[in-house]
Amino acid sequence: MYSSKPNEYYPSSGQPVPPPPPAAMGFPHPATAPQYQGPQPWSTSLCDCTDDCGNCCMTCFCPCVTFGRIAEIVDQGSIPCGTSGAVYGLLEYLTCCHWVYSCSYRSKLRAQYSLPESPCHDCLVHFCCESCALCQEYRELKHRDFDMTIGWHENMARRARAANLPPVPQGGMWR
Repeated sequence: MYSSKPNEYYPSSGQPVPPPPPAAMGFPHPATAPQYQGPQPWSTSLCDCTDDCGNCCMTCFCPCVTFGRIAEIVDQGSIPCGTSGAVYGLLEYLTCCHWVYSCSYRSKLRAQYSLPESPCHDCLVHFCCESCALCQEYRELKHRDFDMTIGWHENMARRARAANLPPVPQGGMWR
């Protein structure tokens, strides 16, 4: 049962081997730290405008409405849809530099949802293809479960109501 070799547990100096260090106390640490995954891809391509024909038509004929809806969601309701849309419309009518205003919202949207700056710089996307950029941003927010027609505050109210719903019981045994 015990070893007959006396030096197995004691070094040659005759001193006993020191006990192992005590187990670590405190909170367990994960074996690996969470990794930053970088930008997530857009849900649709810049040129997928016809994926949502209603939005495509609205953006072609009245882009101020599309922009106002996007801006209200991106600004989390701090600026109403009508105000942002009116500013956009005035900039378009008076200066033709509405794309400068809208590219800043694309940058905000990308920052909020970790989206890549693709296919090129935000301002270049809006300058060269304003309608496609607005349609893509609108589709992205819809993909993230926003109802673009009701605004920020009503979207948040719906989410709060959905979070407070009791769980639906699963069907048991039926005869």
